[in-house]
Amino acid sequence: MFLALLLGYFLGSFPVAYWFGALRGRNVLREGSGNPGALNAYRLLGPVPGLMVLFLDLFKGLLAVALGEGAAGSPLGGLLGGVGAVWGHAFSPWLLFRGGKALATGAGVLLAVDPRILLLALLLFALLYLLSRRPYRSALAVALALPLLSTLLGHALPHLLFGLGVGLPVALRHLKDWDR
Repeated sequence: MFLALLLGYFLGSFPVAYWFGALRGRNVLREGSGNPGALNAYRLLGPVPGLMVLFLDLFKGLLAVALGEGAAGSPLGGLLGGVGAVWGHAFSPWLLFRGGKALATGAGVLLAVDPRILLLALLLFALLYLLSRRPYRSALAVALALPLLSTLLGHALPHLLFGLGVGLPVALRHLKDWDR
């Protein structure tokens, strides 16, 4: 099981936006928002590289769940692989434990584990955004609600912990933007 978590963390830690920026002579850590994620890549590098970063970050989450499940030989390994990928993206050792907000990677993980959780998260985000017009606060609230969203679908304790494991790093990465 630890191998699944480690594989997920390693895969999630690849700073795709940073590498795309470096290929274009740009440092996404120093330019734009300073966030090594898809939105900053989109703004700095253009739509095609930005969308490629989004797709690859999403794919990291999907692949981490599949590799974790394969390594552990059980669905629990997939949950651990997904949690590892989100933590790896948010706190990448390649970037001295800086990282992105892990929304795309987290979405890939949720899509692989149970698309209904992703759908509930997106619907909750849309509702909160419509009420507050604050995307960062809405994303933070959804991240904190992720354990509840997982249990609403009737999942057992491992899924509750999975929701906490995926939601916590996303929430931590969004705290600094509370006032934006």
